[in-house]
Amino acid sequence: MNAAFFIGLRYLWSKAQEGVRYLRGAAAGIAVSLIPIIVTLIVSDGMIRGILDRYLELGTGHIQVFDLMRSGNEDEIIEKIKQHNGIRGVWPEQRGMGVIAGRSGKTGVTVRAVESSFWEDPGSMNLLKIIAGIQKPETDRDIVLGETLAENIGVGVGDTVRLMTVRPLESGRMSPRTASFTVRGILSCGYNELDALWCIINWEGGKRVLSAEQSSASSLIVKINDPYRRAEDTVLELYSSLGSGFNILTWMDLLRSQYRSYKTTKQLLLFIMALIVIVAAINVSSATSMLVLEREKDIAVLKVSGAAVKNITGIFLWGSFLTGLTGSIIGISMGLLIGSNINFLVRTLENILSFFTGIFNGSEVKILDPGFYLETIPIIIDWNAVLIIWLSTIFCSVLASWIPAVRAGKLKPMELLRKN
Repeated sequence: MNAAFFIGLRYLWSKAQEGVRYLRGAAAGIAVSLIPIIVTLIVSDGMIRGILDRYLELGTGHIQVFDLMRSGNEDEIIEKIKQHNGIRGVWPEQRGMGVIAGRSGKTGVTVRAVESSFWEDPGSMNLLKIIAGIQKPETDRDIVLGETLAENIGVGVGDTVRLMTVRPLESGRMSPRTASFTVRGILSCGYNELDALWCIINWEGGKRVLSAEQSSASSLIVKINDPYRRAEDTVLELYSSLGSGFNILTWMDLLRSQYRSYKTTKQLLLFIMALIVIVAAINVSSATSMLVLEREKDIAVLKVSGAAVKNITGIFLWGSFLTGLTGSIIGISMGLLIGSNINFLVRTLENILSFFTGIFNGSEVKILDPGFYLETIPIIIDWNAVLIIWLSTIFCSVLASWIPAVRAGKLKPMELLRKN
């Protein structure tokens, strides 16, 4: 087997002839096909994690606790929750829908009334960018808006906006309620979908415009140290300490449809890319067949010298293994290099394209539309997935060359010698 390995290595790296060039070409094809799948893996994981982090840290929290009985013992419940290990913070929130009007327009918004300390949590602060003014409302007349929302209604810091919600009458009908607020800050989290809906007031301001009788939801936002692995375990612990009368949901429950959509899109992209890798691996079979035809004389000499069928088969299997190994290492390395610098590459390409379109009075080019994508893609490398891709590529290369390698082992030496 050692001899078979070194002969297979020589076939791949020798100065040679037609068959060896085909083997190297197959390795190059595997490398080229692996680059997009690794880049897709990094970008898709980064986009999913980046968007989810913004929803978890700035929106839903990691866990939400709903008091179904409306016991009113909010402070006592918060203290019970904080006693659990791994709890980072607990904040009461009331959330409802409304219509906000500014100088140049009006639009529907999600009205959020949450304790001010929520915006001081490290998870919130790390993802928020203050465009103008302050980060959080200080009085019950202050309001903080998302950047996209402020642009849509044409307001800035210091402007007055009108917020309309509804309240129920004794007759059961709904009556509009209008309140004026002063814009004290404009924020951005780098994701347009959230920035376009954010209308943030403090806890006291929420009591003024939102009430339990309205179409609003009151809950406790809970943040934990490890939301991606410990959320479900923490929910079970909270149920055991709080007892019945509470509905406790993880972020996966609250964002189920979005999370499934992201994962399905990622899996579909990887499946399409995997087909390209499989086709490239199958090319190893053609390269091995060419190598067998070129090395018929070598096969005959080895067989006459006493080499067994498995030894000859092993030579070409080792050759295909080394081809897949070489191609996968080069392709994965290049994919990791490109994926790790994807933000720089995208910005550079946007600048180049914008320069050329600017010559012809064109608009600025955006490869990733900020209305749908993050401004900056977090770099997330799933090393387990990379390892699976690497091993699968090598396995497909060996499997594809199995038939020509077995045929090479069964060739008759005397017939080969007469033919050559």
